[in-house]
Amino acid sequence: MTTVVSPATPHPFEAVIQRLEQGQSMLPDSPTNLLEVVGILESYGRVLNAYEINLRYIADQQFLVLFPFFKYMNGDVTLPRLLKHWWHDRINYEFSEYCMKAMLWHGGGGLDAYLDSPEFIERANQAIAAKTAGNFIVQGFNKLSPEFLLEQVRQMCYYRALGQFWEIMSRMFLTLADRYYRGEIKSIPDVVHHVKDGLVADAATPITYTVNIKGKAYDIIPKSVGLTFLVDTAIPYVEAVFYRSLPFMGTLSYNAQAQQVPSDQGDFVYGALYADPIPAGGAGIPPTLLAKDMIRHLPPYLLEYHKTFGRGESDLSVKAIQSFQKSMFCVTSAAILGLAPHPWDTADPAERATNRKHFEAWVDRLVESGSRLSRVQD
Repeated sequence: MTTVVSPATPHPFEAVIQRLEQGQSMLPDSPTNLLEVVGILESYGRVLNAYEINLRYIADQQFLVLFPFFKYMNGDVTLPRLLKHWWHDRINYEFSEYCMKAMLWHGGGGLDAYLDSPEFIERANQAIAAKTAGNFIVQGFNKLSPEFLLEQVRQMCYYRALGQFWEIMSRMFLTLADRYYRGEIKSIPDVVHHVKDGLVADAATPITYTVNIKGKAYDIIPKSVGLTFLVDTAIPYVEAVFYRSLPFMGTLSYNAQAQQVPSDQGDFVYGALYADPIPAGGAGIPPTLLAKDMIRHLPPYLLEYHKTFGRGESDLSVKAIQSFQKSMFCVTSAAILGLAPHPWDTADPAERATNRKHFEAWVDRLVESGSRLSRVQD
């Protein structure tokens, strides 16, 4: 008797996995998707440039300033700038701090491990002693609560590390736009490989942090620690900001009795790959701040495209978030390809099978946790 073997049930997102196996993107390739992704990444690159300048300013110039009233001014405190700031005619640096706090809270990577090490604590306490010298009130408070200022230094390290990370990403996205204008970027796979190549090229760039206090330099994160761009900032950033992030105030209750926020930190799914563009366009929700910033820097061709559907310019925040999500699925695809156990174009059947499991695991996580992967397939 002949036994009939039924063919294996195809993966519900087989087309997505096959694109990854071919070195492409979770986002389908189309002229419209290319226009949206490159355009929004050009805008995002300019916004990130502003964010990283401010993050590095805070880390370098506002070190242990407990009431940093002018931290968003980058040292240029003038009446015209203050008026624009109060009128909210400015970059929303609050969003960059939201991302920084997500990274600080979720941790991961060598930076997180180093900030709990005896070496860090010794270096941080030296800087704290220098900064608080002569300030008996703060010194007394620090003796009563020795972890408070130490935690502030940890936060400063994340300001600095995220600033360095975004400096590289900003340059990468703006270079992508330049290549697009020159006709070198012609498809979504081209975008993915541009980002992947950029991640690999800067993988070993050191992450360091030195603060100057009263004319003396204090190495909080010296180069000798060995922290690098890809492993210690890029991968933790994807995990913390693209996947987990933090619940948006006003949409969920943080009251433990309400049980609206997951009790397990690993169950958080509030990142860029999950956000609903409709509530994300509402006031008080962090991604709305990013949307407003990107709208200020949209290239003309993308602005004109957004005017052609929906409500024209009146729902630009929602459209910007939708385009941004598409671009983040491309960036995530680049990271997934870069983390694959073997080159995506390997001819070895065993290596291809191992890669397949790697791609399936990432796609399954996105599907099972309710990301917007299915929505960007349309």
